[in-house]
Amino acid sequence: MKNPNLVMGVSFGFFMLCALSMGNRMYLLIAVLILLAWVFAYVSVRMAEKSVVVENSLSSRKVNRGEVVSMEIGVSHKSLLPIAPVALHMRATSNTPEGTIHLTQLGKRRQRVTHKFAADHVGAMFPGVESFTVADVFGFFKKKHVPDQEGQELLVLPVPFEVEPLTFAAGDMGVETMKRAMEDPFSPSDFRNYQQGDPLKRIHWKMSARKREIIVRQFEEPALPDALVMLDTSPPHLSRGLGPEHASFLKDAMLETAASVVACQIRQDNPVRMPIVGDRPMEYSSRMGLQVLLDELARCTFNETERFERVLMMQMNELRKTGAVVIITSRMSSVVADLIVRMKRMGPNVRVYYVTYKTEDPDRAAFVVRMQQAGVEVNYVTPQGG
Repeated sequence: MKNPNLVMGVSFGFFMLCALSMGNRMYLLIAVLILLAWVFAYVSVRMAEKSVVVENSLSSRKVNRGEVVSMEIGVSHKSLLPIAPVALHMRATSNTPEGTIHLTQLGKRRQRVTHKFAADHVGAMFPGVESFTVADVFGFFKKKHVPDQEGQELLVLPVPFEVEPLTFAAGDMGVETMKRAMEDPFSPSDFRNYQQGDPLKRIHWKMSARKREIIVRQFEEPALPDALVMLDTSPPHLSRGLGPEHASFLKDAMLETAASVVACQIRQDNPVRMPIVGDRPMEYSSRMGLQVLLDELARCTFNETERFERVLMMQMNELRKTGAVVIITSRMSSVVADLIVRMKRMGPNVRVYYVTYKTEDPDRAAFVVRMQQAGVEVNYVTPQGG
């Protein structure tokens, strides 16, 4: 019999029957001991389950993908009777599988354990204790409970990598054009008094002599070209033969590619904007800083039901002031390729990051060739892992 309560019940009944039928006090003593153990087990569990407190804290609330996270878990109870070590059932997340941690110290009222795991995937999650089980030392009774504390949010941030700087459409004013316009002595937009740090070549000597004070030329700063980054937030496309476990690696590659492109633009002092579609829609601008983007990308869920083709069409009307477009997607179809070619014909330079495990997929090669013939720059991104 696997049920300990049934075994103890049968044993108690057997020894009690023997004691009553034979009048043997030894059998009666054994039956009483079994009954006392049973009562002790039940009371200890009832006393403990009302006072057990489970707490957990993370070593850091934000980590980069690939780092190791430490979680301190504390368990305490106020029961006067000893109980078996509490079993902690851990919550399953994209970085931690479902599992059970058994505390090892029997009867101790306060215990702490360190749970370490690697943050292998980008995302926002609540790792911690899903439930815990209180049991008596004999294993007769078990009670499962859910802790009051849900846990702290953990943000696993994408890690940017080096990408080639964007090239802008002909006629757009880049950084060098901006510098030349500000240094052209024949096209000042206004004049003002000299300020500490102004270069001497900006001084208007004739006007300074006439007004008897130092006057410098002031130039109108041309607007830098705008870059548009579009991330496909619909569920990642898995090529034939790949299991669902590869989806997390595709998401990581797409998010880190988006972060890398924006980080490169910020280093180049070029404005960049990125519409994020999903549960937390927003229009990101480089003025917000890179850290804001990393936080939002970590919370991207990739459950957007709207097709990426429709998102591309919605951005068509805003391409007139755009110098470059970056498209990051894991799906490639005839419709997507046609829309990207149309974007290129509207003026801006277009770069595509195609995130896929199969870089030599014959079913998608024709679409890539079509875009390349139209002048679209296509880059393959192979996810790490899976």
